[in-house]
Amino acid sequence: MFMIINKDGDMEIKGWAESVRNLGGLAFITLRDINGKYQVTVSKNSNPEIFERLADIKAESVIEVIGEKKDNEKAVNGYEIIPKKLEILTVAEQPVPLNLSEKVQSSLDKEIDFRFLSLRKPKTAAIFKIQSTVSNAITKFFEDNGFYQIHSSKIISQATEGGANVFQVIYFDKTAFLAQSPQFYKQMMMAAGFEKVFEIGPVFRAEPHHTSRHLTEYTSVDLEMSFIKSYEDVMTVMENLMLRIFKEVRERNKKDLELYGIELEELKTPFPRITIKEAAEILKKYGNSLKEDGDIDPEGERIMGQYVKEKYGSDFFFLTEFPWSIAQFYHMKKEGNEEVTNRADLIYKGLEITTLAQREHRYEVLIKQLKEKNLDPEKFKFYTDFFRYGVPPHGGSGTGLERIVKQMLNLENVAEATLLPRTPDRLMP
Repeated sequence: MFMIINKDGDMEIKGWAESVRNLGGLAFITLRDINGKYQVTVSKNSNPEIFERLADIKAESVIEVIGEKKDNEKAVNGYEIIPKKLEILTVAEQPVPLNLSEKVQSSLDKEIDFRFLSLRKPKTAAIFKIQSTVSNAITKFFEDNGFYQIHSSKIISQATEGGANVFQVIYFDKTAFLAQSPQFYKQMMMAAGFEKVFEIGPVFRAEPHHTSRHLTEYTSVDLEMSFIKSYEDVMTVMENLMLRIFKEVRERNKKDLELYGIELEELKTPFPRITIKEAAEILKKYGNSLKEDGDIDPEGERIMGQYVKEKYGSDFFFLTEFPWSIAQFYHMKKEGNEEVTNRADLIYKGLEITTLAQREHRYEVLIKQLKEKNLDPEKFKFYTDFFRYGVPPHGGSGTGLERIVKQMLNLENVAEATLLPRTPDRLMP
C-alpha cells in the first residue's frame, strides 16, 4: 500500500489510473493500488490547473496524488481525495491489450498471456494474496511444530518414481532429470536423524495432460516425519495444517474472499476416512467404478466429494488403503494384507490435493519391493544405501499448493491459481 499521511495531514497515494470520468465541471479519477481503489475528485472551479491535465491521463497510467481526505458516503471507501497536487509518473500506451474491467472476462489464455496486466484486477490479485497467506501459514505451522525447512536439488540423476514421466535435461556430458518430487531427499533427512522436515518448492511432471487439474510444473508442499506409529500420524498433521491455513486466510484475506463470495467455515476434525474398497461400493451406487488398476478417476473423486459432503458435512476426506498394484515401491504394505498399502489421498471438494504414505524403512523389504515393481535395485543404490545404517519408521506427504487455492476459491482451472502456468502447450510468459 503506497498511501501515507504527510506532515501537513494530506493523503499521498500512488497507483494506477483505472478511469477518468469528466462531467464538465467535475471529474472523477478511480485510482487503484494493490490494496484497493480510491476516488479522486477534481473540480474545474477549485483546481483548474489539475482539471486541465486530466486529458493527459490515459487508462492504466501511473499517477501520484497528494490531497485532502474528505468524507463522502457515495465514494468508494466512504471518502474522496481532493487533490492539491497530481503528477503523471508514467503514461500507458493505448489501447491496453487486456480489458481490466471485472465485468468483462477474457479467455484464460489471454489472461495469462498478459499476466502483468491481469494481476492488476483486484479479483485476480486476490488469488495470489490468498496463496501468499496459505504459503506463509504452512511455513509457520511447520516451524511451530518442530519441522526443519530443507531445499533439495531439482536436478537429479534418477527419476524419483522410477517411471518415464520426467523431463530430461542436458547436464554437461550427461543426461539428468528435473525432479518429480523431493521424495528421496526427504527420506535421506530421516536417515540423517532430522526427524521432521518440510519443503515448499517446484516439482516437474512430464505428463501430456490437457485438463483443468494438471500442470507440468507446480509448487509442492512436502513433509516427512520419523518415529510414526502409522500413516494416521501423517493424516493428523495434514488435518492440523489445513486448520491453520483456513484460520490464517479467514483472518488475513476477508476482503479477498468477499470478491469470490466465499466465507471459509471452521473445519471440523478428524476428516472422514474411507478405504478405496469402501469407495468402490459407494461409487457403484452412482453408476461409477474404480479404474481397471484399482485407482480412482477424477469423476470418482468428484462423486465421493459430494457423497462425503452430504453424509458428513465435510469438504475434506481421506481415501485410504490404496492397492499395492498402483503403489510406489517405497510405500509400506499394510500389515496382514499385502495387497494394500499404508497410503492415503486427501480429497478437497472432490479433488485430490495430497498424497501421503508410510514409507518402507526396512532395507531388505525395500529391495524386495523394488524387484516386485520390476525395478533394478542397482539403479537406486544411492537411495537404498540410506536404509543400510538404521532408519526409523517414517512417512510423509506431498500437496499441491495451487490445488488448495483452486478449491478454496472454487476456480475452474488450476492454471488460474498459478502465477506462470506451465502446461504441455505453454512455456511463456
